[in-house]
Amino acid sequence: MNVRQKKMELIEAMNRARALEPSSFVPNKLLDTLIEKMNLKNDAELCRVLEVQPPIISKIRHRKLAVGATILLRMHEKSDISIRELKDLSTASMH
Repeated sequence: MNVRQKKMELIEAMNRARALEPSSFVPNKLLDTLIEKMNLKNDAELCRVLEVQPPIISKIRHRKLAVGATILLRMHEKSDISIRELKDLSTASMH
């Protein structure tokens, strides 16, 4: 299998994984709530507090990356918001 075929398979796998994501995933509400409750100014400050690179928060905000266990735990540790509440914020309905 050549490099191009491997790349195509990886892209297809990523697209299948995205299709399985819950449609109720609302990262903006989660990130905006964290920024508000932690009295931060913007995503850049949130990145510094969570000790993650800015592209991570950007990808989460643009629904290109799900909130994984590691970052969820870090959000909990830094904000004192329960993991249950953080998960609820990320899956809240848009009503």
